Amino acid sequence: MTAEIVVALFSLIGTALGTFGGIKLTNYRIEQLEKKVDKHNNLIERTAVIENIIKVQGHRIDDLEHQSQ
Repeated sequence: MTAEIVVALFSLIGTALGTFGGIKLTNYRIEQLEKKVDKHNNLIERTAVIENIIKVQGHRIDDLEHQSQ
């Protein structure tokens, strides 16, 4: 084998390993972002429930204030 072929093979192997390593890292980072998005969505859902509870309690307080007058 000539030196050019050896260099080309090493370059091909290095490029392939780098590409697969990059794909693996990208997939890992996407999974981590998905977990963060799930946590955020859960927080938004819980906040909406709390807002509804506060709204209902506000109505109940208003009703009690009107009853006492």
